[in-house]
Amino acid sequence: MVAIVGPTAVGKSTLSIHIAQAFNGEVVNADSRQIYRYMDIGTAKPGKAERCSVPHHLLDIINPDEAYSVALYQATAYSVIDRIQDSNKVPIMVGGSGQYIWSVIEGWQIPQVEPDHSFRDWLQSKAETNGAYGLYQELSEIDPAAANKIDPNNLRRIIRALEIHHKTGNKPSALQTKRDVPFPVLIIGLTTDRHNLYTMIDKRTDRMVADGFVDEVKTLLSMGYGAGLPSMSSLGYRQILTYLNGEIKLDAAIHKIKFETHRFARSQYAWFHLADNRIKWFTVGDNTENQINYTIENFLAALKANE
Repeated sequence: MVAIVGPTAVGKSTLSIHIAQAFNGEVVNADSRQIYRYMDIGTAKPGKAERCSVPHHLLDIINPDEAYSVALYQATAYSVIDRIQDSNKVPIMVGGSGQYIWSVIEGWQIPQVEPDHSFRDWLQSKAETNGAYGLYQELSEIDPAAANKIDPNNLRRIIRALEIHHKTGNKPSALQTKRDVPFPVLIIGLTTDRHNLYTMIDKRTDRMVADGFVDEVKTLLSMGYGAGLPSMSSLGYRQILTYLNGEIKLDAAIHKIKFETHRFARSQYAWFHLADNRIKWFTVGDNTENQINYTIENFLAALKANE
């Protein structure tokens, strides 16, 4: 398998299609927001033309009000990867959701802990009173390793980690064991300097708005998908919702999306370290695709030679 990782807006999706076309591959989505139906513009989901050019998997698999988990993603992804490999094609996993990517590549053994809704509600009320960061500090004291992998503003994941600790008495990070994955993986990292990345993010945000992002959120609301859903708290959607609720002007919402996306992109490097020697990093530039093609050719040639 080839995996393409890196921060949001850096060009991973475009690269994945190029690689799939060049190496007889199929794309496997590893973006935790592109799994939702009807959420297309705000998640920067590949368009119809792109999806027709090469097969794409694990896009549009659940409705915005349906629950999903890393464990379910992992199991589904393994099944999809097996089918692609059985057809003598190359799976190209692409996305910026670190938990999704590493759960597959590292073979996580994910603890099966049933949800405790009363405990979740209690934590939610604490967050509403004291802010999400208070819960994040609690998690940091209980399990610094788990907290280090979670965005301090990602309340859903903070609550889930605290829930696992509450129900098992163990640190969430200690329950995530690993097993060998039965296929070789080449991890391609796409990056750029911070100024250029922020420019790419800002331009993409402006395109989203021009392409009808506000109308997309209005449509979701009209379909009954309310602001309280985890899917609707996604980056971009929650800012547009504050605009539609009359809390801020559209320009302010757009500015907030850009600012929060900059921060999110920085946090993604906590999952995909530039110093991680498992990842072959490439800086966005004129010759990037050729360099990556050469790397993949060598990877596949070495596998064939060892058959």
